[in-house]
Amino acid sequence: MLRQRVITAIALLVVLFAALLAPGAWPLIALLTVAAACALWEWLRLTWPQAHPMAPLAATLALVALCAGGAAWMNMAAPLRFPAIQIVVNHWLVPFVSAVWVLGASVIVVQGNTGVRGSAWLCVFGVLAVLAAWAALVQMFVLHGAWFLVSLLALIWAADIAAYFTGRAFGRHKLAPRVSPGKTWEGALGGVVASMLWVMLSAHWAGSFGALLMRHWPAWLVAVAAAALGALSIVGDLFESLLKRRAGVKDSSGLLPGHGGVYDRLDALLPVAPIALLLTLGMI
Repeated sequence: MLRQRVITAIALLVVLFAALLAPGAWPLIALLTVAAACALWEWLRLTWPQAHPMAPLAATLALVALCAGGAAWMNMAAPLRFPAIQIVVNHWLVPFVSAVWVLGASVIVVQGNTGVRGSAWLCVFGVLAVLAAWAALVQMFVLHGAWFLVSLLALIWAADIAAYFTGRAFGRHKLAPRVSPGKTWEGALGGVVASMLWVMLSAHWAGSFGALLMRHWPAWLVAVAAAALGALSIVGDLFESLLKRRAGVKDSSGLLPGHGGVYDRLDALLPVAPIALLLTLGMI
């Protein structure tokens, strides 16, 4: 199992960095589109009653829409030709999804309500959340480049790794026992601190997410923003755990051997990406 997990992780990293370093933006946009389509399919599997006759059709239509959107964004002039698209995405979709993550998903996770109802609303939010994260990642890559995106992803990786090891070493108080019994407040604090330290450290390297924030904000405010993003990455992880417990499954799918599904790998990124975009809009 561990060997399979390591092989899959290495393969995923190779594909990701190959897309990031490839000439032109289309390889990464294509990769993000495929990943978003898979994650959305998995989200709908967790939230939409499988017996419902419309479930397969809805999932198929959502995947087609994402692939069509990806094809459109591969043309870098598309946002300039259709400025209304960016207005809708950046002024309506991304802020709305960000607010739901902060004010809605966070509350549900803290309450540990694994019996939360409203499959239709969870499905709608899933579509909007994946679209917002996808659009945010594409725009940040196009505007700021590969290193910027890697430094943002590293914030999430730092939070996840630090939360795991801090929780193992010092964890005593359960964070959300009805959602994810293994997570503790101590681990969450370690993850938040690690994300903050990473952003402050990477701010010394030109072109990073932290460097862009430091050019426009005082250091203390950058630290607060980094801590907030680290906390939101944990919320995203816990929210997926809630959906899986609600559906009675261990993984979102079996698409990634040893890792479960694509959504299992992207759960922390979904709330972080749109809010990171909001923090950096207008910054060049």
